[in-house]
Amino acid sequence: MSSTEPRRTALDATHRALGATMTDFAGWDMPLRYGSEREEHVAVRTRAGLFDLSHMGEITVTGPQAAELLNYALVGNIGSVKPGRARYTMICREDGGILDDLIVYRLGETEAGSSHYMVVANASNAQVVLDALTERAAGFDAEVRDDRDAYALLAVQGPESPGILGSLTDADLDGLKYYAGLPGTVAGVPALIARTGYTGEDGFELFVKPEHAVELWQALTRAGEGAGLVPCGLSCRDTLRLEAGMPLYGNELSTALTPFDAGLGRVVKFEKEGDFVGRAALTGAAERAASEPPRVLVGLVAEGRRVPRAGYPVVAGGEVIGEVTSGAPSPTLGKPIAMAYVDAAHAAPGTEGVGVDIRGSHEPYEVVALPFYKRQK
Repeated sequence: MSSTEPRRTALDATHRALGATMTDFAGWDMPLRYGSEREEHVAVRTRAGLFDLSHMGEITVTGPQAAELLNYALVGNIGSVKPGRARYTMICREDGGILDDLIVYRLGETEAGSSHYMVVANASNAQVVLDALTERAAGFDAEVRDDRDAYALLAVQGPESPGILGSLTDADLDGLKYYAGLPGTVAGVPALIARTGYTGEDGFELFVKPEHAVELWQALTRAGEGAGLVPCGLSCRDTLRLEAGMPLYGNELSTALTPFDAGLGRVVKFEKEGDFVGRAALTGAAERAASEPPRVLVGLVAEGRRVPRAGYPVVAGGEVIGEVTSGAPSPTLGKPIAMAYVDAAHAAPGTEGVGVDIRGSHEPYEVVALPFYKRQK
């Protein structure tokens, strides 16, 4: 296979048999939609959806100093993560720019005094994260291993997902907290069962060996038939995460922004012991954000029907005051929505006179607090 050909997940033939529209995403051939992306979106909000997320990048970190390495390499306090729990965090450059946002699972102890972590990176940044962790591991008694080919990743998302998954496993799903993971068996397949989600709904992620992916997909499909489960592609995953106000790397996050610029300074843990990559730059970024906030990430809801796209200018009083980072029609709100970085003076919900320049026409938008959608617990 030439290096220009996209990678295919273990479920590639399954997606094609289901009639999926495929697209290149971060070098992977992935399902964009199977039919109507709106119907897939609504299914996740009201029933359940089944996703193939095998393009995500899994990196295993083990060894007596695994926690110390991750505390140095990442901005979060990974040493305080208890076995079986997960944490949202970021890896930054020395200048504070975000290389990627990550989920780190502490899977337990491999042997006496040796911890076992799994770092899950975005597909587009997996190699960058792997290279950075490998470089930053110098001097630590820890091993960084590329496990991207060791896992397939399936996700069941939506209000019916606990019942669907519960019918296939005797794992304690009720006891599985948000941002936690536990080993279990699903439809006879060994899996790491996690509960993090990227849709704004309750749901589960299942890390399995690639050779078990088709078997598990089929079992979940059968189990979800009576509950209205449908296969879902990347298109509705994007509108779901947008409604939930969740950032996407390359849109709301980049090396040009620090976590404080992105309104996510809470992930930076200055109180942890020892130095970490970017500490000095991030200290300065935190001080600037407290005294003179840079642009603020806000929600925008259209008064009309025209859809804003990433890169469109946000305007007020004839001046450009910001830029759209993500935009799409919202099936839940029934209106176009967007996330945008805007000047702090125009960031308060309800700010008057804000619009988006859509091909020369200034369309009126309402500034709202994020997220656009929050599920009822």
